[in-house]
Amino acid sequence: MPHDERDRTTRAQQRWAELAGTQTAGHDTQVTNRAAVGRWLAGYEAAWRASGTGGLAGLFTGDASYLQSPYEQPVTGLDAIKRMWEEEREGPDEVFTLATDILAVDGPTAVVRAEVCYGDPPRRQYRDLWIIRLADDGRCLWFEEWPYWPGLLDSARNDLA
Repeated sequence: MPHDERDRTTRAQQRWAELAGTQTAGHDTQVTNRAAVGRWLAGYEAAWRASGTGGLAGLFTGDASYLQSPYEQPVTGLDAIKRMWEEEREGPDEVFTLATDILAVDGPTAVVRAEVCYGDPPRRQYRDLWIIRLADDGRCLWFEEWPYWPGLLDSARNDLA
């Protein structure tokens, strides 16, 4: 690999580490497993179906960051996540299905494929990749969504046309 390309790769890796919190003191020793991620995912779905946002304190740390898209600014802090959560959903009676598949777990970080369909019959659907970084206590420090939906351009090649 040429030297300048190696430097760009290193800078990108450092930026990712900063954004994802892997350099946060006290949060870099956690090793999670699929069972812990599965419990977190079940809690996430239960909280989305519940009234209010009381369950979020058991899912997210007080200083957690939540990215709704990789190029968005993160929603930071539990109170801000609670506000975003209430703005984004219709409420506890919202009809939806959620299917998740844990693709990878490495240290405190998991990658999950999620498929969400809202309504019956479905009126909105998403296929997401979620990057989840768990703290030592099993709550989320970093949540990042890579959402896709029908009609969304599916590759960078579409931007070049």
